[in-house]
Amino acid sequence: MLRLITDFDGPIMDVSERYYRVYQFCLEKIRYPQQSVQELSRAEFWQLKRSRVPEKQIALKCGLDDTQAQEFAHLRRKTVHTDSYFQYDSLIPGAVDTLLKIQQAGIDLAVMTMRRVRELDYALQKYELGNFFPENRRYCLSNDYVKTSDVEDKPLLMERALAELPPACDTWMVGDTEADIAAAKKYGIKVIAVESGIRDRTQLEIYQPDVIVEDLRTAVKLILESRLAEIGS
Repeated sequence: MLRLITDFDGPIMDVSERYYRVYQFCLEKIRYPQQSVQELSRAEFWQLKRSRVPEKQIALKCGLDDTQAQEFAHLRRKTVHTDSYFQYDSLIPGAVDTLLKIQQAGIDLAVMTMRRVRELDYALQKYELGNFFPENRRYCLSNDYVKTSDVEDKPLLMERALAELPPACDTWMVGDTEADIAAAKKYGIKVIAVESGIRDRTQLEIYQPDVIVEDLRTAVKLILESRLAEIGS
């Protein structure tokens, strides 16, 4: 059995609008009355996020002072995963067609995400993705889980998944961050990084995934071609 474990945000969901709306909210909330600030465009902001420019540096770039920049970073962390902002997420173009292709190919599909249960359920229901990910193929954080860091927490999800899922002859991980790469590498799983999420190619290269491709569609194409090559050899 061939298995694909995919991250949710990045390969399937585009979170850039949510992050940008939170950025706009924090900038407006933290600026002093009458203070002139330079609001970044969505493209400028997302480029900075993808290249891992720290929140404080983004705030300073917009004209906030040191104290404000710290407040900005704190407020952003507190706000970005609040329920009211998840409505701004959208599907990555072609993601649903790719999930259908995975299903039709008979690949065992699981999702592994740093979302909490309620956050994942919200998106699965809103975009009617539940049929792709039955409950026993969903690996996410409990609603009351105390996060440490994604790079530490995601390998714990991978450990649980590998203990619970039936054996597979070949397993691949697809994700868009260093946490996905770390989780896969810890357990000797082949990992494909996609450029459709919150890290750019330069950042992904640092963590040395097996391959870096444009998106989930390209990753699945590569996996299926690799599988055919193995069968033919």
